[in-house]
Amino acid sequence: MNDKAGLYIHIPFCTNKCPYCDFYSVTYEKKAAEAYVQQVTAEFEKYRGAAFDTVYFGGGTPSILEPEWIGNILHSARSCFDVDRNSEITIECNPSKNLENDFKKYAGYGINRISLGMQSAVKSERMALGRRAGREEIAKAVTDAKNAGITNISLDLMLGTPKQTFVGLEETFVFIEQMQVSHISAYMLNIEENTPFYKMQNKLELPDENAASDMYLMAVEKLEQMGFQQYEISNFAKPGFESRHNMKYWQLIPYLGIGKSAHSFWNGKRFYYDRDFNFAEDGVGGSVEEQIMLGLRLKRGIKKSLIKRDLSPYIKAGYMEESGENISFTPKGFLVSNTILTEIL
Repeated sequence: MNDKAGLYIHIPFCTNKCPYCDFYSVTYEKKAAEAYVQQVTAEFEKYRGAAFDTVYFGGGTPSILEPEWIGNILHSARSCFDVDRNSEITIECNPSKNLENDFKKYAGYGINRISLGMQSAVKSERMALGRRAGREEIAKAVTDAKNAGITNISLDLMLGTPKQTFVGLEETFVFIEQMQVSHISAYMLNIEENTPFYKMQNKLELPDENAASDMYLMAVEKLEQMGFQQYEISNFAKPGFESRHNMKYWQLIPYLGIGKSAHSFWNGKRFYYDRDFNFAEDGVGGSVEEQIMLGLRLKRGIKKSLIKRDLSPYIKAGYMEESGENISFTPKGFLVSNTILTEIL
């Protein structure tokens, strides 16, 4: 296993905030964004000499920045750090922007993976999530990325969302198959405090809990039929296209997060930057409890010996399965994994 670290860069700017999102972001202003880029690259100096083989631009909406600023960040990273020549370099993009020229520039900077905010291919479902782009814009973004030479493309899919139906979900899967991408992140909608959805949750036309669970199981089945193998609770990839960066989080491989609200696991310690870019310690990482909690997010699971409890009731009920020395959740088990983790930890 390659144990080089991952570099995460948080870009906290959006045109407008989606009503379900609780990640830290602010409205985009060019001057503030330019100053922020300088702040990020200045922070790199504190970790000079670190070695990485993945870089991930998350947000917010990283693609809202001038592409040259993304290039500047990568240039600074390569100047400060040992960034492997074969690194996986990902940027999250919003398809409501025409990204054709950005993708060409990204490819020139060495970006080789795109994560696109699709959520749904159905207009009414996307509108209910506050998304502006339609399926034409999503399809154009996929085509433009491929034309720029970036063929490792992930689409975000949300499940259990307002106005979502099984018929609509079927339509989204047809669209996914047409797009011929390499990765899908399929998230169940969680209504978080401090979001507009939280305040209006009683008025949202949400599928009930059973329907949302069935949508998740349908996603697992449909995506596997299309050749996407589930490798984590919410992530599916064509063989060889698992997110190398995100795997570091679940395997407790070190990662460094730079930017407002970015978290790190570095030299055995956890720390983060707050929303004012102040450094804050967050204790020691890598405990057995963390190994269990994070490792059981993965389809392959963890060594049975890590858990001291009797797991046979969960296996009999179809929530967990054994494979050699390993124990893991089934898709049905992933739906109730938080409850089971509380019981076994």
